[in-house]
Amino acid sequence: MGSIRTRTLVLVLGLLATSMATISWKSHSDAQHEIEELFDAQLAQTARLLEGMVDRDMTPSARESLQQTLNQASSAREAKRPGHPYESKLAFQVLDDRARIVLQSASAPADLFARLVSTLAVDVPPQVAQPVGALPTGAASRLVGYHNVPIDIHRWRVFVLQDVRDASWIIVGEREDVRGELVGKIAWRTLLPDVVGLPLLAVLMWVAIGWSLRPLKQMAALIKARNPDNLAPLVIARLPQELEPMVAALNRLLQQLNALLEREKRFLADAAHELRTPLAVLRIHAQNALDAPDPADRAESLRQLVRGVDRSTRLVAQLLTLARLEPGTIEPAVETLDLHVFIRNELAAIIPLALERGQELTFVTDETADYRIEADRTSFAVLLQNLVGNAIQYTPEHGRVRVTLQAAPQSLTLHVQDSGPGVPDAMKARLFERFLRGDTGTGAGLGLSIVQRVVELHRGTITLGDAQLGGLDVRVDLPRHRAPQA
Repeated sequence: MGSIRTRTLVLVLGLLATSMATISWKSHSDAQHEIEELFDAQLAQTARLLEGMVDRDMTPSARESLQQTLNQASSAREAKRPGHPYESKLAFQVLDDRARIVLQSASAPADLFARLVSTLAVDVPPQVAQPVGALPTGAASRLVGYHNVPIDIHRWRVFVLQDVRDASWIIVGEREDVRGELVGKIAWRTLLPDVVGLPLLAVLMWVAIGWSLRPLKQMAALIKARNPDNLAPLVIARLPQELEPMVAALNRLLQQLNALLEREKRFLADAAHELRTPLAVLRIHAQNALDAPDPADRAESLRQLVRGVDRSTRLVAQLLTLARLEPGTIEPAVETLDLHVFIRNELAAIIPLALERGQELTFVTDETADYRIEADRTSFAVLLQNLVGNAIQYTPEHGRVRVTLQAAPQSLTLHVQDSGPGVPDAMKARLFERFLRGDTGTGAGLGLSIVQRVVELHRGTITLGDAQLGGLDVRVDLPRHRAPQA
């Protein structure tokens, strides 16, 4: 992608150069048009002045005197007296009604009128005696006005005026290269500041863009200088508005990383704390089995070792499940479940545990109700296994466990009740704490913590109460549609 600074500079300069070129072209066109209009007006004005100067009753001697005066003015110009270099490129002629030159400037081509007639293809009768002023009206009208006439290597801009008093002709012209020179000079002087200023502007813009990007470089330097263990939010004084979303996103990412590391640390601490004792007990049972001289004692130690391994396996599985359900770790794979069918299938897999203890496990529900819900199949199975498993574990042999499912228009309610000893009200609020075990429990104290996390993932609520069977009643309320997490 290259440097942002370079890309911005190239883009801005490209747009600026294109805009300047367009404006300069338009200015050149407008200047050329206005200059041509101005020169055309000067030609017409000069023709009018000559028309007023040349009197129809002027004697030949007076006309000769006027011509000598014009010649002297021309010689003064050639002697480099004060004047203008474009004077020689301006010309005029005054012709009588027979196309004879009465008066002309020194720079006027002798065949100017003939070239004009040839260029316009005006049909002039061959009779010498016929005056030009006697041309047909249509042909004469074609001669009057502005024309472009090629003479030698140059083109001339000519204005023709007919004196209606005596049918004489006044022709005033100038070379078109004069106009071209003036337009070129005007355009060059217009473009010169742009041509000279564009490189200077590029340097100034390079510096300005670098200064504008300085906060970004400072932020990069600040991040680079930070210790890898420092996950505190970035604090930058006088932060530009454009960088606020970036810094906010980085701080949010740092916060998430910090939370992830804290979860990992908590998981490792919990695992180390909870596995230390079971592993020590397993070592004791293994040592007793090795040291026991009596086969019966050895067998009992091995049975205790097997039960310890089973308990450790369940503990590890619960720790992994709890870690997987930590906030921000996963996004549930939500699908539409028929909770009635789902719970019935799950209970069919759990019922052997109840039968082993001689317990009665029942499922109470209205078969005709609608139990569809948006839920994550895997995590909901974990919820049900932990709730029913805890109820079976804490219910005495030959006790009762009842699972009830109720439907409402916007939610579903699940009850798991048992006939166990129940839980005092003072202890109910603490049952969701991790590694809190009941007096008769042999688990790791993670079951209800896992259930609570699953309920939170489904935007539901969980409450503890007293069951009609005499034990604990765990109530879970779940919305049918899982709203997106804010």
